[in-house]
Amino acid sequence: MKRPYKADRPSRSVQAGTIWKQLLVFCSLGLLLPGRAVAQKEYNVLQNWFLLRSDDNALFRHLLRQSTDLLEKRTATVARINTLNDWKKRQQWARQTLQDAIGPFPERTPLHAKTVRVLPKKGYRVEHLIYESQPGFYVPATLFVPEPLTGKAPGIVYCSGHSPTGYKAHSYQQVLLNLVQKGFVVLAFEAVGQGERLEYLDPKKGKSLVGQPTREHDVPGVQTFITGSCQARYMMWDGIRALDYLLTRPEVDPARIGMTGRSGGGTQTAFIGALDDRILATAPECYITNFTRLLQALGPPDAEQNLPNIIGRAFDEPDFLLARAPKPTLMITTLNDYFNHQGSLDTHAEVSRIYQAYDKPENFGMAEDIAGHASTRKNREAMYAFFQKTLANPGNAQEDSVAYLTDEEMQVTPTGQLSTSQKTETVFSLNARQADKLLVDLQTARKNPHVHLPKVVQQAKKLSGYLAPNLADKPVYAGVIPRKGFQIEKYFIKGEGDYVIPYLLYVPAKPNGKAVIYVSPKGKASLTSNEEVLTLVNGGCHVLLPDLIGTGETGPGQWAGGTYFQHVKMDGLGYDLWYGSVLIGRSLVGLRAGDVVKLVQLLKKKGATDVGGIAVRELSPVLLHAAAFEPALGRVALLNPYGSYHAITTQRDYNLDFIEGTVSSALTAYDLPDLAASLAPRKLLMTNVTDGKDTRQTQDVLQKELSFVTSTYQQAGVSQAFYLLASDTDSPTLNDFFADWVK
Repeated sequence: MKRPYKADRPSRSVQAGTIWKQLLVFCSLGLLLPGRAVAQKEYNVLQNWFLLRSDDNALFRHLLRQSTDLLEKRTATVARINTLNDWKKRQQWARQTLQDAIGPFPERTPLHAKTVRVLPKKGYRVEHLIYESQPGFYVPATLFVPEPLTGKAPGIVYCSGHSPTGYKAHSYQQVLLNLVQKGFVVLAFEAVGQGERLEYLDPKKGKSLVGQPTREHDVPGVQTFITGSCQARYMMWDGIRALDYLLTRPEVDPARIGMTGRSGGGTQTAFIGALDDRILATAPECYITNFTRLLQALGPPDAEQNLPNIIGRAFDEPDFLLARAPKPTLMITTLNDYFNHQGSLDTHAEVSRIYQAYDKPENFGMAEDIAGHASTRKNREAMYAFFQKTLANPGNAQEDSVAYLTDEEMQVTPTGQLSTSQKTETVFSLNARQADKLLVDLQTARKNPHVHLPKVVQQAKKLSGYLAPNLADKPVYAGVIPRKGFQIEKYFIKGEGDYVIPYLLYVPAKPNGKAVIYVSPKGKASLTSNEEVLTLVNGGCHVLLPDLIGTGETGPGQWAGGTYFQHVKMDGLGYDLWYGSVLIGRSLVGLRAGDVVKLVQLLKKKGATDVGGIAVRELSPVLLHAAAFEPALGRVALLNPYGSYHAITTQRDYNLDFIEGTVSSALTAYDLPDLAASLAPRKLLMTNVTDGKDTRQTQDVLQKELSFVTSTYQQAGVSQAFYLLASDTDSPTLNDFFADWVK
């Protein structure tokens, strides 16, 4: 029995038939001949190159370098600001840039807030409530009201961090109960993916299927990026609507509003505080650093802390606070936080300048204490004092002892989970509906393919962050492996940045002028003994097997996604590197497509008259983009590809390995079928096409999903050039497709 390409796919024997039928089984499932290990040192290119052999984090370093360059230019720009008028221009720019990155907020619809129950406590009362931030999108929350009140009190919105129990955790109750005991009306709301608002609930265990709250944000967060939205937009809007509710309360003075939160709550405080003028004072805790130090020390965080192209727009964390000046702001930091403290110091120094320009230096400060990513009494008391001063509510800033509420007392929903207590929308369901609307727009545009397809290619280049490669770079020879009838030459060539692309070049004894580039997410070593490679080279084709950056010898290194989620093991990259590309307005697809185009041109320079490409699974979008951008890629075979980005956004339990092949905001302008259609009249094969869950599609479903590709090829008079196969048993048309390469 052969070993399948994916561990959870059933093993099966190769059916009798032609060599081409065997070829497709091998190439579609990524099988190796018996006795061959996937990663063979014999095929390593970089092992004898001291500075290159440990290059498995090259992709992260490349993305980090691009981010750093952009941020250094931004810092230099801000350093040249000297007048209050120029600072005001920067503030206006920062607000507009932030809003553009987040996108438009939903319509402000009725909250339909309902009080679930009221608990009288000594010196305060607790009101549990549920409101709708969007129609059908319910948010559990708790209001803490001091008693007795002699007049209107200042109000504070509290944003909890990434806690499985949300704001019910004792570390959060410590703050909430102290604030209410000091005379503040405090509203804490439940963030999606936390506490009673799990969106991926295992009803049997009462816990998240996917893991900690950050992972509850990542799973739908990627889908929101693909539709041109972001997880932050949904979570910020929940917080803004929490403030809307707080301002309806007769106990609250609307002129004295504050916001605070720790970690992920610090993120929400910084984001919302930069845009909502109703908030007088903010105190983000354990979040504010700067993007340079964040990426250097931690890497990209989870979905709602990343905004599309925010670094590419020359925006940095200090801009969140610059936008607020001269309103009171307190940075709450710890010296050993993984949100690096040097970045906090740098941000504090920069933001202090605008407060000095406003002649309000007293309105900006930083509390700090020796601790890791945690709350300390010293910092909490600094926060109490800050709000007492800025919200005109004087009193003792010393922390009081509190009696924590029990789990039962803190429970808002009847069952302890919103999803099992009532019907509710989720980030996934709302975003999937948006994806459907975008698909309708694309279907309308497809009615005029002569106008639509050139725009598709143009927009795909822009949105994917594709950069035309430097074709002057020359390959470096690194060795040879002799084989009967051919030899395997080892090379590497400079990639887009300061990294190299190692590759193997199969050179036939009797070349026929044709060449094939073959890419797999498992890297070149997984392909060295595949039947289709041997058949092609023995038929006279040059075959080039590269390790595209982040695969094989170049990754994924420490950024592998194997332990990213608790419910499934990812085979390739974790989400972090994909987020790193999104932050700078690029994609791993666009970056890799540029390297593929470079290798295609290299084959042309070597004398290839006809260059084709084969891609497996999640690297299929890379080859598809490369072919759309480079006409020299004359024919393309996609093995086990997923059919569309739309399929990923509309399936709740999509295959996580597919993410590295997606492009942020793609569905606002194109989908994979549009790129496939743009290849006409070039030959295109798609076989074993799957949906977003990696489930193989039937021929009927495929014909519907890829009907635009079919019709475009028909209109071009080359319907026979598009091969759409539902399974690997359709050998006659497959024979024709590959036979052209070995004539």
